[in-house]
Amino acid sequence: MTCRQESVHNESMFSLGILKSLKSREHRLAWLVAMAADAIQIGLLPLFAEGGFSPADSILDLIVAAVLSRLIGWHWAFLPTMVAELIPGLDLFPTWTMAVLFVTRQRVHTRAGDVEVLPKDARVPPAQPIN
Repeated sequence: MTCRQESVHNESMFSLGILKSLKSREHRLAWLVAMAADAIQIGLLPLFAEGGFSPADSILDLIVAAVLSRLIGWHWAFLPTMVAELIPGLDLFPTWTMAVLFVTRQRVHTRAGDVEVLPKDARVPPAQPIN
């Protein structure tokens, strides 16, 4: 496989992984919220240029953190994102989008032997006897 073919193969595998993570409605909404927040912070840079000292920036970040936590659950990756959002100029990097990418990709790719926690209302079929 040539270097170009390998690159195309890796890109298609990456995009397939993202598509798998977007099956859930909550994941799709989390991606939209994160991308919208990053687009607002980049597009309206003069309002957010002061970083953590900007009230608009702080309010937006708190709302985004609350909405993402509600949609996909709290994850430790949101803490460094909140800290990065306080640093002026770092708003030009899509930190919320990267945090959602990290969280959703991590939850899609579970390792063999990991325990899956089911919601309370999930019904588990009765065990079949082993012959």
